[in-house]
Amino acid sequence: MRGFTQDSLMLERMIEARHLRVLRAVAATGSFSAAARELGCTQPAVSQQMKALESSAGTPLLIRTGREMRLTQAGEVLVRHASGILAGLTAAEEEVAAIAGLRAGRVRLVSFPSGSSTLVPTALAALRAAHPGTRVSLVEAEPPRSIEMLREGDCDVALAFRYGAGRAEWDDLVVRPILADRLVGLVPEGHRLADAGSVGIAELADESWIAGCPRCRRQLVDVCEEAGFTPRIDFATDDYPAVVGLVGAGLGVAVLPELAIESVRPKGARTVTVEPAVEREIVALTLPDLAMVPAVAATLDELTRAATRA
Repeated sequence: MRGFTQDSLMLERMIEARHLRVLRAVAATGSFSAAARELGCTQPAVSQQMKALESSAGTPLLIRTGREMRLTQAGEVLVRHASGILAGLTAAEEEVAAIAGLRAGRVRLVSFPSGSSTLVPTALAALRAAHPGTRVSLVEAEPPRSIEMLREGDCDVALAFRYGAGRAEWDDLVVRPILADRLVGLVPEGHRLADAGSVGIAELADESWIAGCPRCRRQLVDVCEEAGFTPRIDFATDDYPAVVGLVGAGLGVAVLPELAIESVRPKGARTVTVEPAVEREIVALTLPDLAMVPAVAATLDELTRAATRA
């Protein structure tokens, strides 16, 4: 705001674009009646708007000389700037209309890795096909970091997950349910339970465990302790292909979300159903104000549809 005085800032807030359009028409035509004909309104309406503009400016803008209206020095200043101001407003209106009509727009998406490799590609491909003018950028982060990014304004949509506890942690956000992602067991092909249709998690109590991301790791420990044992975690990695590779090499067993296994070819490993059933809830999150932005709303819709395709 360099170069603006407090008075000019007040003036900027009070002057309306419609008044500037009328002033410019009066300056171009030389009279209220001619300006009214050009603008498609009545002469009293033009006169009223000019009075309102002069009241806002705090100084006369027009003087009558015979049958014509002539600009004062202040009026000349406003008319000189009016074209640029009105052109800028028109450009802004067109740009906003493009965003509102999804001819343009930008969405910053953050997702956890297994969501990035399964749900996100399908959703973004559909979004681009339907709205090619909308640009989406993607970065990866696990919750709770992804939620912090959303609240801090570093992204517009967060694809995240949660287990049963902590329902109140997202009360300030718009939560779009995407899917329920069941946890499944992963054992080496030659494991004694590789051909079992269903495995109680307590049957794996004496195994060497390979754990995933920190939140999944905590969930694994909780589930095992509820079953009466504490898992011996020999390997821990955030990289799901690494988990699958370690299991496939016969180094242990794991419990992973189905979505994570879907994006990896489990070479040397077999999946088994684990009881009791445990699910993580996959959701798309945004802020309440952002939920009304058309490009954000369209992204949420396509993420939801991607889950049905998956």
